[in-house]
Amino acid sequence: MPAIESYAPGSFCWAELATSDAEAAKQFYSQMFGWTWTDSPTPGGVYTTFEVDGNPAAAVYAGQPGVPSHWAVYFTAENVDETAAKVAALGGKLVMAPFDVMEHGRMAIVQDSQGASFCLWQAFLHIGATHPGPFNKTVWPELHTPDPAAAAAFYSGLFRWKTKPETGVESAQYVEWINGESAFGGLMPMRGDEWKGVPPHWMIYITVADCDER
Repeated sequence: MPAIESYAPGSFCWAELATSDAEAAKQFYSQMFGWTWTDSPTPGGVYTTFEVDGNPAAAVYAGQPGVPSHWAVYFTAENVDETAAKVAALGGKLVMAPFDVMEHGRMAIVQDSQGASFCLWQAFLHIGATHPGPFNKTVWPELHTPDPAAAAAFYSGLFRWKTKPETGVESAQYVEWINGESAFGGLMPMRGDEWKGVPPHWMIYITVADCDER
């Protein structure tokens, strides 16, 4: 399969792991998915890009002390500044205002109306993941939130995403996100005691040929 060359606005384009032990994470994910890696020094520390056949697949870096390890999801924006300017009016919070990431792109960090964090990305030289899959590829960003209807309103307003089902989101057992004409992610309502104490968040899936084998 040819490498990915571009992303439409509103697409899931990149995932990066912030962790308390980047070296252990590199060993774990390389053994799990056959990812190789390239370390790049930055002013904030080493940023490691996971690769498949030379194509970027995801990334890992050492997170801030005291912050639990987590995956961050990135969604493309044609113009990060214009998209970020919509966040507050939709009930979200701009955690970090737009800034340039050297020559790679421009980004912002956002919390949605329920507090789930994600990143906006405007590509310069780095479009995000170019590994085309089908296996060992980061896919299907899934939002876990206690208020599906509010989340649908927020993301539809920010990215013009649609939902499946289109109506009845507040009572649906599961919701798909639609960007353009394609389903690319999901929304899991946080209902029941099993979610007690869990904050709203985004998670990702990684494709494999055989789950049982992994």
